[in-house]
Amino acid sequence: MTDEREAEGRKGTARRGGGGGGTGSAADGAGGSSLRRVAGDALGNPYLSGHFAPVHDEIIAVDLPVTGRVPESLRGRYLRNGPNPLSVDRPAAHYWFSGEGMVHGVRLRDGRAEWYRNRWVRSDAVAGRLGEKLLHGPRHLDMDFAPNTHILNFAGHYLALVEGGALPYELDDELFTIGPFDFHGTLPGGLAAHAVVDPATGELHAVAYCWAWPYVQYLVAGVDGCVRRRVDIPVPGRPMMHDFSLTERHVVLYDLPVVFTPHTGRPAAGFPYAWDPGRAARLGVLPRDGGPADVRWLEIDPCFVLHPMNAYERDGLITLHLVRYDRLFDGPRPGPGERPAYLERWTVDPVAGRVWRQRLDDRAVEFPRVDPRRLTARHRFGYAVAEAAGYGVPAGLVKYDLERGTSEEYRVAAGGDIGEAVFVPSRPGAAEDDGWLMSYAFDAERGATDLVVLAAQDIAAGPVARIHLPVRVPLGLHGSWIPDAV
Repeated sequence: MTDEREAEGRKGTARRGGGGGGTGSAADGAGGSSLRRVAGDALGNPYLSGHFAPVHDEIIAVDLPVTGRVPESLRGRYLRNGPNPLSVDRPAAHYWFSGEGMVHGVRLRDGRAEWYRNRWVRSDAVAGRLGEKLLHGPRHLDMDFAPNTHILNFAGHYLALVEGGALPYELDDELFTIGPFDFHGTLPGGLAAHAVVDPATGELHAVAYCWAWPYVQYLVAGVDGCVRRRVDIPVPGRPMMHDFSLTERHVVLYDLPVVFTPHTGRPAAGFPYAWDPGRAARLGVLPRDGGPADVRWLEIDPCFVLHPMNAYERDGLITLHLVRYDRLFDGPRPGPGERPAYLERWTVDPVAGRVWRQRLDDRAVEFPRVDPRRLTARHRFGYAVAEAAGYGVPAGLVKYDLERGTSEEYRVAAGGDIGEAVFVPSRPGAAEDDGWLMSYAFDAERGATDLVVLAAQDIAAGPVARIHLPVRVPLGLHGSWIPDAV
């Protein structure tokens, strides 16, 4: 298999999407002019205009200007993935989650912002549309898609992730595509949109699902990058399991009333998922070393969970912090902001078969995160995006003190937006919450996006650094801070 750098001759120029080769200026994909141009062609589709509007160029910008001071301890890359369609045949029917993945990255080192770059993930379809050599590689059920949901680093591999059965794609540290990644031939199917790297072991855990499977698949990959454990758990009706929770001893499965559309009897209309009002909702609690027969299923009230914050267990009880929707994907245009979601604490007693719910905030929030060193363990602090009314345009970030029951907020200026915040410790061994929050934030006055760095212990004070990108970064999904190897 030939990676993208070899196929492109290691070029570093700006290029235009939506057709063949060529170059384009940075301004073509930035600022208010781009917002207005796409909005004029979007036929009223909110996911093709405004803050969601796709950009059309790949660029590399170096020595980025900074307002404030980049902490010297930040040495690595902030990367974020999200849908960015190359082209849209039917704008009125387009849904956000279908766009090809584009990764946006900023390289920080020694108090400087060395570069910004953005690149589409080169599935064969994307490479063909861009007039490039196809990379080929392994497939699952002949599916090939440019993953658009997450990017993380595991076992030395930069992996772009997507759910539903397609393989992840591997990128290099400058965002060139290497190709589909099947965990050195050990991945039995697709992977997932979300995975948890256990801080205690360094192993990767995921729950995969696919439209063709009558089960979901719990997977564990070792630090060598190979899948070492697979558990196929039968579930009826092909549910969407976008995410899962992991504790020190258990895996928690969310079997909820969103399923692949053909199993609801409703026409798909392009969007593959729908709310099934006749489907029961339940949690599955699986011991990490258990098999399918060891899952304990607990019935709960109908709802949907896209994103848990974290999970841990103590004295036989499992605590879940998560963002809960009353229902989801039952409207005419599925996507962000369709319905509000709220932060809750669920206490699960697997022995008694009971789940207690407690709402923790009346603000609509999404994209919850914690200090990644606290995953699977008891945590005090959590972070989320506060959403404004109307199609999920974020209004700010919220930090929760889950022990004291308090919160503080950072709000963006009018006309701006901000994405999921990633926590980065200030130094090795730093206490929980002693570090930085990083996120892309659109500055309406400048007409472009900043990478903002906030002190996690005082987010209300605003950014300690604003790294000014020369372009607008559309609202996207998930990302990671990937520190330099020590």
